[in-house]
Amino acid sequence: MSLLAAMSSSMDDRPDRIRVGDRSLSLPRLRESAAAVADDLHGLDRVAVETTATMETVVGVVGALLAGTAVVPVPPDAGPREREHILRDSAAQALLAPVGETPSGRGASGGGGLPVVPVDLRRVSATEHPEAGPDRTALILYTSGTTGAPKGALLSRAAIATCLDGLADAWAWTPDDLLVHGLPLFHVHGLVLGVLGPLRVGSRLHHVGRPQPERYAAAGGTLYFGVPTIWSRIGATPAAARALRSARLLVSGSAALPTAVFDGLAALTGHRAVERYGMTETLITVSARADGPRRPGAVGVPLPGVRTRIVDEQGRDLPTDGTAMGELLVAGPTLFDGYLNRPDADAASRTADGWFRTGDVATVGPDGWHRIVGRASTDLIKSGGYRIGAGEVEEALLAHPAVREAAVVGLPHPDLGQQVTAYVVGDGVTGPELVDFVARQLSVHKRPREVRLVDALPRNALGKVQKKRLVEG
Repeated sequence: MSLLAAMSSSMDDRPDRIRVGDRSLSLPRLRESAAAVADDLHGLDRVAVETTATMETVVGVVGALLAGTAVVPVPPDAGPREREHILRDSAAQALLAPVGETPSGRGASGGGGLPVVPVDLRRVSATEHPEAGPDRTALILYTSGTTGAPKGALLSRAAIATCLDGLADAWAWTPDDLLVHGLPLFHVHGLVLGVLGPLRVGSRLHHVGRPQPERYAAAGGTLYFGVPTIWSRIGATPAAARALRSARLLVSGSAALPTAVFDGLAALTGHRAVERYGMTETLITVSARADGPRRPGAVGVPLPGVRTRIVDEQGRDLPTDGTAMGELLVAGPTLFDGYLNRPDADAASRTADGWFRTGDVATVGPDGWHRIVGRASTDLIKSGGYRIGAGEVEEALLAHPAVREAAVVGLPHPDLGQQVTAYVVGDGVTGPELVDFVARQLSVHKRPREVRLVDALPRNALGKVQKKRLVEG
């Protein structure tokens, strides 16, 4: 089966099947425009794409996949150093860009000496490009680089297809759906799920550009993707939230959805959001189901073929009792094929028996439901002999009516080892008041020893709080 099965076989010529901003294409026209790009890429092993939220990006990515060429997404807001690293490390042979544009004003070569291959939506081709093998690399996605220079994760066509088929089953995702989102197109969430998903499943797609509540509300979708920041803003705009009542499913990912946001959305939209878990190296591995329960703060059960375990620091299996916290290990057909040019990182990321070490701390209940505590490096706090999950303390803080945002980390402490420290965005509340508030909800040892009131929390493009910056700053 073709990776982009629905696009490859559909004769549905309705012009609004794929829409990005105010431009739309039918599936046959998208296939023909992408085939023209594929003609230009014949013989190239990998190509970079500057992933602005445009129809040219969609056509360029699809064209590369039709040609069997690996796609290297480049964040449009990448700084010069990050951009240079991605282009050099990936050994991309060309850069796809909209016709008539010079990427980021870098001259005719588009930066790094790469030739620019123009994407012109007026061009079409009838060339039938043979389907590349399932083991062929489809995407080289670069990680966030929180532990050094970004690493390129090699994702095969088979891994992507397996992930999307598992999600189609879990979310009852069909050609009758209209998927709406405004996510960046250089991550798993926005690109793999949000673009390649509709082209495999056959659903319509409307990428709204900037993910503003009003744009989500006006789109009239049945299936919506968002991250907690987006859902929080929609929940704070009641009219936009109520407009989503006609939807079928709201999906949240990339970070934990605070309980207050989950409950607020449910009250306004009538929908309890589906949460799911994944990362660049594993794609999506765990999710709540459309036909099952939805629990705030929990991400569901493994997708078909995916296996998970939680282990302690010595690698010993921990009980699935919903309480024991350990590192989450993953195995299965959606895993990446390794880091490009980084055998050292590959070796460090896998156990001797082949399990991928996610670096995330989780609990697993007797019913198989997973709850992600956070990153082992920043969200598992060891204080005074206790193991404290930062997420539990954050939820307690967010229950205070004056708190808008909260991030909890462990900072070095001469006696405790680590001190529970909270960074809070709030109004009209003091640090000592919040310490007492948490102490009344949780065990006393889990209370923050210090609360630092700040104007904003550092976040990345997907809205995740960058706790490394808090710890290091």
